[in-house]
Amino acid sequence: MKYIVIGGVAAGAAFATRLRRLDEEAKIIIYEKTNFVSYANCGLPYYVGDVIKDKASLTLQTPESLKKRFNIDVFINHEVIDLDKENKSIKVKNLKTNEEFNDNYDKLILCLGSKAIEITPKKDNIFVLKTVEDSNSLKRYLDENINEVKTAVVIGGGFIGIEILENLKERGIEVLLIEGQAQVLTNFDYEMISFIHNELKRNNVKLFLNKMVKNIKSDNKKASIYLDDETVISTDIVIEAIGVRPNTSFLEGKLPLEKGALISNNEDFSVYKDEIYALGDDTLVKSEIDNEYSYIALANIAAKEGRDLASYLVNKEKHPFKIRALGTSIVKVFNLNCASTGFNEKTLKRKNMPYSKIYLSPFNHASYYPGSDTLNIKVLFDPTSYLILGAQIIGKEGVDKRIDLLAMAIKHKIRGNELKDLDLSYAPPFGSSKDPINMIGYMIENLKNKYVNQFYLSDLNKLINDSNSSFVDVRTKEEFDISHIKGSINIPIDELRDRLDELDKSKNIYLICESALRSYLASRILLNNNINSSHLAGGFRLYREFNEAELDIDKL
Repeated sequence: MKYIVIGGVAAGAAFATRLRRLDEEAKIIIYEKTNFVSYANCGLPYYVGDVIKDKASLTLQTPESLKKRFNIDVFINHEVIDLDKENKSIKVKNLKTNEEFNDNYDKLILCLGSKAIEITPKKDNIFVLKTVEDSNSLKRYLDENINEVKTAVVIGGGFIGIEILENLKERGIEVLLIEGQAQVLTNFDYEMISFIHNELKRNNVKLFLNKMVKNIKSDNKKASIYLDDETVISTDIVIEAIGVRPNTSFLEGKLPLEKGALISNNEDFSVYKDEIYALGDDTLVKSEIDNEYSYIALANIAAKEGRDLASYLVNKEKHPFKIRALGTSIVKVFNLNCASTGFNEKTLKRKNMPYSKIYLSPFNHASYYPGSDTLNIKVLFDPTSYLILGAQIIGKEGVDKRIDLLAMAIKHKIRGNELKDLDLSYAPPFGSSKDPINMIGYMIENLKNKYVNQFYLSDLNKLINDSNSSFVDVRTKEEFDISHIKGSINIPIDELRDRLDELDKSKNIYLICESALRSYLASRILLNNNINSSHLAGGFRLYREFNEAELDIDKL
């Protein structure tokens, strides 16, 4: 059996090496367009920033190592330019010699990956960051012009844009970020992004939001960027990090594509009979939550798909379902770690899926142990089944552990209120006796049992202007005097029982505290005294962060 794999990196290399481990007799060929067949592309921004100093450490396998260890024939700098699926043939171009030739297959595995979206072609001091060659080119330019490159503009506030701007700052370069939407990192909801925007500002990154780039011109080591509002920005270098699209252009008219991506309605990754299969960034993947297709270009998904397809083709290990994705991801933004999994609120609204949400801000480990810090957590869940639909966490240590637990809970259909029962490791340097994951369970259980009512930032403008609303801030007088929501009165939680007669019980009472813990306790005091109330989800901390980020509350 002859297998031809188009593309290496995550999906192609994972498929080919797994196939060899299961089948010693198969003939396996990889054609790779670039000069590198298997590399850690997620590490490229950190190589540019000199965080990763050894370029060789980013190369996971070479053609030589794959041949010696796995008996796989790898042809780098070879681009597949045409497909004849009826005759099971591909046309290949040697990019070094321009020679073209045909090759036949029994099984064709498409691991075409994605390509960077560009406003203007790469040249001089205008770069993208998608391949090893891209990172080598950018790093070489920075090293050779170390005294001249003082400013950089990054276009695009996605993962790559955020990672490269941080690494440029590490090299002492002033950075301006242009983003076409109202926020960076659109996998996070608008109010949660306030923590990230503020962190960028603390590190002197200039943000140009809701701005579209019309044109870029380069002249004598200076670049000019023309925006849609007629602003012109001059800079030393430009990095285009607008996003990626499936690298499938040569398949148009030959295989079915949806928004440029391959899509299989089968459970075995096939896109044409049992002869052509597709993996990784050139495909759509089904969601773990609602089983609908979406485009998620993540290396961990691609690698899992490669392994699973090889197992299926050799041993017919039919899985009960194809790989399902949650889009679980994490990115470092200076001193913050920012992670998400599942659907965000924007997606749930777009899909017309009912949901409820909670916010909490527990410590990452025992507060009395040195180095504790706050985790800012948002969890979305089904209001009927209490199954978790998505989560976002922003903080320092412990973000990755908690987001992975929540991804596991979504995958295995653990209900939100059941998180309280998870037996998680505890010692003061690592967590608390009530882990943040357990706390999520307690909070959802309280809502399930109607022990508390919530209101949200998005409700504030309407409620503040409602004469039937009464805002009660239960923080200390000192906290209240520093800053508070206009129109609120201050009754500290520890005085509340003795001052119940000061409440205007003819109005709807809305409770506020720093993190929503004291306001929850206050709501229980009121309810036990037959007084109904709601408390601000996320607390004054979220309100303050949102205002400091200068975000628009009407967009919530």
